[in-house]
Amino acid sequence: MLRRRDVSLVGLGMMTASAQAQARRTGRLVVIGGAEDRLHDKVILKRFTELCGGPGSRIRVLSAASSTPERAWDNYRRAFGELGVADCLPIDVPDRAAADTSAVTDLILEADGIFISGGDQRRLMDLLWETDAFRALHVAFHLRGCCIGGTSAGAAALSRHMLVRGEAVRLPEKEAAELDIGLGFMAGAIVDQHFSERGRLARLLSAITQRPELLGVGVDEDTALVIERDSAIEVIGQGAVTLVDAREMKSNNPLIEPGERLEMLDVRLHVLPAGHRYSAHEMVQRVQQMPPRLRSAIGQLVTPGPIRG
Repeated sequence: MLRRRDVSLVGLGMMTASAQAQARRTGRLVVIGGAEDRLHDKVILKRFTELCGGPGSRIRVLSAASSTPERAWDNYRRAFGELGVADCLPIDVPDRAAADTSAVTDLILEADGIFISGGDQRRLMDLLWETDAFRALHVAFHLRGCCIGGTSAGAAALSRHMLVRGEAVRLPEKEAAELDIGLGFMAGAIVDQHFSERGRLARLLSAITQRPELLGVGVDEDTALVIERDSAIEVIGQGAVTLVDAREMKSNNPLIEPGERLEMLDVRLHVLPAGHRYSAHEMVQRVQQMPPRLRSAIGQLVTPGPIRG
């Protein structure tokens, strides 16, 4: 049941969306593998700015995942400023009490784009989980069409089932990765970042055996997966996005002990390089001669999680 404060958040989001009905937007996610260029061409940050509405948009930076949030904010303030964004403000959440204040929720609900920095995804969720700020993020995305981007830890937190810990093991092992609850914008996937650079394929495979109905999404550094809800995905930047599809997998996971090697049969892997776009529309998929399992995976990626709050 919604509390009175929750109802006011949803109501505000709905009124704002109604007032902007002529320019209704569809929420997009920008899932960044970390170490995105902030000094030179800024390809990913430039695209994020465009998806928010351009340099005139209102961009808010949430750096609560970082152990040095002021430094993280200053880095993005400078980068977005160099892209011509004048209205860029920090969302300061030093503790859970702050996450329940109108000062924070107002910044979220007025935003055209919200950028979540790197750091520690568990720290971020400890501050946000089931707060007014958490619910406001969902109102912003689902009702106002706000673009939400996350890099590194911020990317991992975009999914409902969030990868929070795990060594870069050489081969998949049972319980080599630990999952927790994330923000929930991606209901059908688990995100891992710094993927190729830190050799995390075996870690992602280990995570997927815990929830084989989900897709594993490994995003390289200076690379982003752009998700247009119910429409398409696109890969931008310098690397690739690796999709691990274990939805028809046969595994020994229930039969072995933690730390033992996993057997994983009939796992599909798709490598999507930067510069490619993949539609979720059946007619386009047929023209592109897209394999059936990739069609299904894209359909799952572009389906957002339910609104919370």
